[in-house]
Amino acid sequence: MMKEHSQLAAKGALVLAVVFLFGGFYLADPGAFYEIWYLLKRGEVLEIAAYIHSFGKGAAVFAFVLTAVMNAVGFPPAMIFSTACTLIFGIVPGILLAWAAETVGAGISFIFFRTFLRDSAEKLISGNRKLKEWDEKSRKDGFRVMLIARVIPYFPAAALNAFGALSKMSFRDYLLASFIGKFPATAIEALIGHDTVTIHQNPMRLGVVIGISILLYVILFIWDKRNRKVSEE
Repeated sequence: MMKEHSQLAAKGALVLAVVFLFGGFYLADPGAFYEIWYLLKRGEVLEIAAYIHSFGKGAAVFAFVLTAVMNAVGFPPAMIFSTACTLIFGIVPGILLAWAAETVGAGISFIFFRTFLRDSAEKLISGNRKLKEWDEKSRKDGFRVMLIARVIPYFPAAALNAFGALSKMSFRDYLLASFIGKFPATAIEALIGHDTVTIHQNPMRLGVVIGISILLYVILFIWDKRNRKVSEE
């Protein structure tokens, strides 16, 4: 009974979130979906940034909703919109806005997959010993796995959203790992995207950002490897 009530509440929350996000899109601009799709096909980040900027005082809200929706759907890559945010609002405010929006999108995606597909996944998992072991491990180590995966830039968001929701990982662990892990990944994606588009303004910084990013990930890999060895002992 409790499970049914929680599932009903989750479905209700999901419906409200979808209505809010897509309704917000329509109210902002009835042709927003068509315009975004057209600009994405052109592949011009500067044009996408200009379109978002055209909303004036509402540009930040529109950018937040747009980034959250695209991250929840998992397509197109959120880095397009995080880059656009830095071009419009500046590097630091743009990264912070994109980071918050991507975390919200990841949470919405989790609720959708967990609510509508977890039961089917459980039936599939119950018939396979290896999948059952993996499922149980996700409850214990899910936070660490999700954190490491989220830190990696350009990793497909849809795959991680589905992995977290269809496993036994708790929503708290998933959201916290996503919140923490998405910050460096979003920052790196946005910085590289920003400096690629505006490379004529600061040609040296792009190379420095890439170099520092590689160093940080090497350190992270070594730390995680040592940490796992200690836990196994």
